[in-house]
Amino acid sequence: MPVDDAEADEAPESVDAERRSARVEPSEHGERLDRWLAARHAEFSRNHLQGLVEAGCVLIDGRVITSCSRRVVPGQQVEVTLRPTLESQAFRPEPMALAIVFEDEHLLVVDKPAGLVVHPAPGNWSGTLLNGLLAHHAGAAALPRAGIVHRLDKDTSGLMVVARTLAAMTALTRAIAAREVQREYLALAHGVPRQQAWSIDAPIGRDPVSRVRMAVVPDGKPARTDVAVVAAGDGLSALRCRLHTGRTHQIRVHLAHQGHPLVSDALYGGRPALGLERQALHAHRLGFAHPIDGRPLAFEAALAADLAAAWQQVTARTPGSDTMDAKG
Repeated sequence: MPVDDAEADEAPESVDAERRSARVEPSEHGERLDRWLAARHAEFSRNHLQGLVEAGCVLIDGRVITSCSRRVVPGQQVEVTLRPTLESQAFRPEPMALAIVFEDEHLLVVDKPAGLVVHPAPGNWSGTLLNGLLAHHAGAAALPRAGIVHRLDKDTSGLMVVARTLAAMTALTRAIAAREVQREYLALAHGVPRQQAWSIDAPIGRDPVSRVRMAVVPDGKPARTDVAVVAAGDGLSALRCRLHTGRTHQIRVHLAHQGHPLVSDALYGGRPALGLERQALHAHRLGFAHPIDGRPLAFEAALAADLAAAWQQVTARTPGSDTMDAKG
């Protein structure tokens, strides 16, 4: 018996699913099932409805149909279990352990671990920092992006400030735009720079060849990164990087553009080394004025175990190098 004619008592359901049923009209004779569903349920994309058909969520006259190209016939009763889209389920509280460095009624500072996605996006609609913030305090649900004012890449670890009130979010956003928030990173990169300290001032935009990458491009947004060498040897360097702007992948792009891609940053040409399985970048220091009372705040986060071990391997090769950064 063909799969799409298998009998079933119930179609698969999920949280917040809604069942709808309708009869095929004479004017709809011969219409493809996915097109018929899209016309009847316009609030859902055709692509999403096709996924529901393939998942067994559509019945015709009580039989599960999994072929989107199946033609409907007048008089047939079509029942569909409309599951929410992944996007609509993304902004939900999910309790998780957050490494909170500081918190008051207006803001919190989090030490984000490598591997944690900050904001829901295709491929990561749950288990993000945003989901954790929604579970951490009720006020997050009333804030855009749950109070997130800047982001770290999935595999970048370290400090982030998050607003708890709209007033704090507005003030922090303005401070970041005005370059009044100090953000310092520790990085391990390939190659040994010729200078001990320098500034990279190069515009960043979408890579014209690969849409998943950013690149230094003439029409990109202004971007500046200050770089200082902490230690170097055997073709590897321990670097301290300070952001003046906050473009997507900024440090990764700037260093790769100058021939020093981060260790284990495959997207930008960084080969694995030092036992690292993720890009060697850590948001080490964060400083800003409190958005409500104006008092200066400054925080440091020690390197995670994997990056600390790799950092030690590089700094140990250079007598007299500054190893305090790895300890926080």
